[in-house]
Amino acid sequence: MLMSPFLFKFAIGKDLPMDALDNIKLPVRHDLEHFNEMFKATLTTSNPILNKALEHIVKRQGKQMRPMLTLLSARLFLEADALLPDSVLHAAIALELLHTASLVHDDVVDESDMRRGQQSLNSLLSSKSAVLVGDFLLSKSIEHASVVGDIRVPQCVAELGKMLVDGELLQLVNIDSDSMEESAYYEVIRKKTASLFATCAHLGSVLAGADEGSADLMKRFGMLLGICFQLRDDMFDYDSGHDVGKPAGNDMKEGKLTLPVLFAARRNKSAHELALKVRRGTASEEEISVLVHLTYDEGGIIYAEKAMQDFTGMAEGLLDDFDNPAVVGSLLSYLHFVSRRTI
Repeated sequence: MLMSPFLFKFAIGKDLPMDALDNIKLPVRHDLEHFNEMFKATLTTSNPILNKALEHIVKRQGKQMRPMLTLLSARLFLEADALLPDSVLHAAIALELLHTASLVHDDVVDESDMRRGQQSLNSLLSSKSAVLVGDFLLSKSIEHASVVGDIRVPQCVAELGKMLVDGELLQLVNIDSDSMEESAYYEVIRKKTASLFATCAHLGSVLAGADEGSADLMKRFGMLLGICFQLRDDMFDYDSGHDVGKPAGNDMKEGKLTLPVLFAARRNKSAHELALKVRRGTASEEEISVLVHLTYDEGGIIYAEKAMQDFTGMAEGLLDDFDNPAVVGSLLSYLHFVSRRTI
């Protein structure tokens, strides 16, 4: 029996209103305004092709989840009326530019025409131009990291860059594997997604004066939060009713097997055989549809939801000892938004 759209929504949690984001932003609303001013200023150029690309990038900024995490992590260690150090803003911009560059390059590698329901840069221009725009963004990221004057910032940005590439290469290696174990999946999302959240939380804390122990806690919080973010994103691949610009079965069409289907493949022989075809790129659209339904039937969505709730609980516990109610409340709301989002 197939899971209905209603049951799917029940399985992955209650919808959260968009104004939940506004409440999360309250402690850093002015900081975000300054961030946006600096971010737009750094993406201004006289080159017409580059300027067209950068304007497209600015319009696609989205919910700004990662800069928000950097700023909230810094505010956790500052007095409410204290000025945010410019170093935090430069670090947030450096990380967002590195993230954006990685997405631009990923779209070129994947030959993707769309990114979250919007035209990808390589589709708007060309693959050659997109690669060069990605290189420009990387250069600007290094510029903002170095202007801080704290060696830890460029070191963290460089380490993150290596981690993102490593995660992408691991994902390519997994396509040739017959294994359906979860360890490889978690290694990829830890490096491709969660490492960025971890670095945002860590650098924001460090630059606001957090001690080493507190900064390490925030790094762990960011890592767990990032895992939750990717788990929720992967669950969207099994339902087309969410406004994320991601059609159902899209990950499978790209040869990617996520946690729900890995669980189903270990329990069901037919699902296992179809999953291998997905990895090899030989599965038809009809076979992918069948595998999506088998994933529902074997409880893959519920299994992934349970895993995400476990990670959410671990992340919540890391905030218990911080004495800043307003920011802790926003960080908890941020975590819950990530784990319950339908967008």
